[in-house]
Amino acid sequence: MNAFRQQALEVLRIEANAITQLEQFLNEDFERACTLILQNPGKVIVSGIGKSGHIANKIAATLASTGTPAFFVHPGEASHGDLGMLSQGDVVIAISNSGETSELLTIVPVIKRMGLTLIAMTGNPTSTLAQLADVHICVSVPQEACPLGLAPTASTTATLAMGDALAVAVLDARGFSADDFALSHPGGSLGRKLLLRLEDIMHKPPLVPIVHRQASIKDALLEISRKGLGMTTVINDNGSLAGIFTDGDLRRILDQRLDIHSTAIEHVMTVKCITAKADMLAAEALNIMQQKKINGLIILNSQSEPIGAMNMHDLLRAGVL
Repeated sequence: MNAFRQQALEVLRIEANAITQLEQFLNEDFERACTLILQNPGKVIVSGIGKSGHIANKIAATLASTGTPAFFVHPGEASHGDLGMLSQGDVVIAISNSGETSELLTIVPVIKRMGLTLIAMTGNPTSTLAQLADVHICVSVPQEACPLGLAPTASTTATLAMGDALAVAVLDARGFSADDFALSHPGGSLGRKLLLRLEDIMHKPPLVPIVHRQASIKDALLEISRKGLGMTTVINDNGSLAGIFTDGDLRRILDQRLDIHSTAIEHVMTVKCITAKADMLAAEALNIMQQKKINGLIILNSQSEPIGAMNMHDLLRAGVL
């Protein structure tokens, strides 16, 4: 095997093992940390320096996006004014593999003076930071993936995984929902998938293809061509949906040698068709269309009247697909 691949496989093995070893640290201290975060009326401030600082920044971002107000504070900057961001009721998560990071230890007395809760994540339960903390979560690893045992590799991976475990455990306890997640992710594809509803993207009258059930197949084909959705709705006298006629239905009747000028569309339409309501999430509609293997969807009002229509191209344009 190529030496590069061999070394890479060894790194993955070591880091995977480091994460597996974390299970032993999911104990009462971990539970207490989750409880303190849930009970905290303020924010969660996550701090660390160097590689631990990068991990702390990511953990803060994960907490913030999953229902726990949080942000990162650099411990060096904290000693020069950024401690002003802390307020009563906050929880501080201090991250240091050694537990002896001087920049973090410098601000611990201020955190204590303010009466804030301090959660430490270190690889050394007997370290100064671990002993000063209200709760200590151990993230010790058997070895670093760096062959020199110097560069933080497995230890940072383990800390990141433990931070994710903490954030998700709190998320679940909060009852944080997909709608809650969407509110903090309104931009990009996440927001579109979680917030967009059919009424936002569906074709509305007069762009909805509609023919009466007594209309001829020819009239239905002309309506399909005019509206460009590959289908048309078929309605009863009272305007309610009677069925649907699609390009697929047309292919199925070609061998029947029907007179398209005289045969009514009600004789060849699909009666039991999949429909939706305007307030349905676009992501839910996509799931239905994929499961049912259909390309289009009819949107009905409370009187079963077609008020909209859409197809996969509309979902694609909206960024949902």
